[in-house]
Amino acid sequence: MRTQDHFDDLDLYVWEGKADIQDRIARCMSSFEVEVIRADGLPLPADRDASRAALAIISVTMIDGGGVPPSAEVLQGMPVIWVGAASRDRLPHSYPPEYLHVLPFDFTCAELRTMVIKLVRQMRAHGASIQQPGALIANSDCMQVLLAEVNAFADCDHNVLVHGETGVGKERIAQHLHAGHSRYGRGPFVAVNCGAIPDGLFESLFFGHAKGSFTGAAYAHKGYFEQATNGTLFLDEIGDLPRYQQVKLLRVLEDNAVTRLGSTSPVKLDFRLVAATNRDLREMVNGGDFRADLFYRLAVIELHVPSLEERGVIDKIAIFKAILNSVLGEEQKALQEIPYWLTDAISGMYFPGNVRQLRNLAERVGVIVRQMGVWDQVLIQRALQLMRGVAPSAAEPERPEVGERRRWNGNERNRIIAALENNDWRRQDTAHELGISRKVLWEKMRKYQILDGEPSIPDES
Repeated sequence: MRTQDHFDDLDLYVWEGKADIQDRIARCMSSFEVEVIRADGLPLPADRDASRAALAIISVTMIDGGGVPPSAEVLQGMPVIWVGAASRDRLPHSYPPEYLHVLPFDFTCAELRTMVIKLVRQMRAHGASIQQPGALIANSDCMQVLLAEVNAFADCDHNVLVHGETGVGKERIAQHLHAGHSRYGRGPFVAVNCGAIPDGLFESLFFGHAKGSFTGAAYAHKGYFEQATNGTLFLDEIGDLPRYQQVKLLRVLEDNAVTRLGSTSPVKLDFRLVAATNRDLREMVNGGDFRADLFYRLAVIELHVPSLEERGVIDKIAIFKAILNSVLGEEQKALQEIPYWLTDAISGMYFPGNVRQLRNLAERVGVIVRQMGVWDQVLIQRALQLMRGVAPSAAEPERPEVGERRRWNGNERNRIIAALENNDWRRQDTAHELGISRKVLWEKMRKYQILDGEPSIPDES
């Protein structure tokens, strides 16, 4: 096999921290069809084209204070080459055990190429397959309707605009649209957060640049538009894009072509655009903050992702259990089933941050259970109380003053707590005993700020 074959369809993501290694890597690989991508502090695609091999090259100065080392979620399974501080005859042994490939800071081009070839061979021997998004939990009627729409529109080339509150899972819907497309589904899924684009880097990140187009441009770089060729470009928080950038995006969508900075040769594009927003773009158009022509270009197909409250208790509990079980893993087998008092508490909580906030709580509970080895009710109740205090709302009022709570103690509040205690805090049984619906019971518990497991207070009147 020719050496060139090893480098076909290869991306190298470089986190250089305080070390000056990116230009050296680019020079070493300049004679090959390799994309060298600077990763320090810049948003990466949420998913990559599985047909392209990818490696991460990380300087140990990222650990020593030169930046934030990429997480496992960011790396997405990429093999890692660490560039260490020791000389080649005395490499350190303090790196994480899963990262066994280390180059010295004074690496040669031959050493770099040899290690890259070795890792690419290993990856291709394992035959990496295209990763499909996990199954969506959609037991509620509104999610069933949404998934039916996603399935209906997945296999078409038109642009899609996804609406929904923060944290509802708009990117997951975009991934399912991508996976369901017979042509673009085989290509890359490139996710970009429009609200996180650094000032002055829009053109370079989206359009790419030619080698030598500006000081420090030691290599050619494909922008997001080119990276998404034959796949899907997902633009999250499209409403945060300034108007002057909206014009440039519209021009690319009109021409289906892009010209890199420092180049005069346009590159033809073929990708599907899916945009998402938690803002009312129609209202922004009326207010002059969003271009009407871009809106109509984006919103050929519109999808609304319901909030967690709209989805109801059945989805809320199913999502919580799924996340919790994934955190616990094999340890779940040694534990009893998730206790009723926990799922009952979750069902009555309000999550303004939607699935993202619910995931945070499930992970907190999972950590507690893993560390303690049991469903520690005291620690878990504390986590629930902390989560309740994150964002008080009309549906979940703030904690009343002590004096006001004492005025409740001799009447309905104490009666409800007593009934809850009689029924081991099972809400359905308590509601039946009180002769009210479960929904009314939740409303009264919110009104009186009754916490799970809270003892009744003797009447002081």
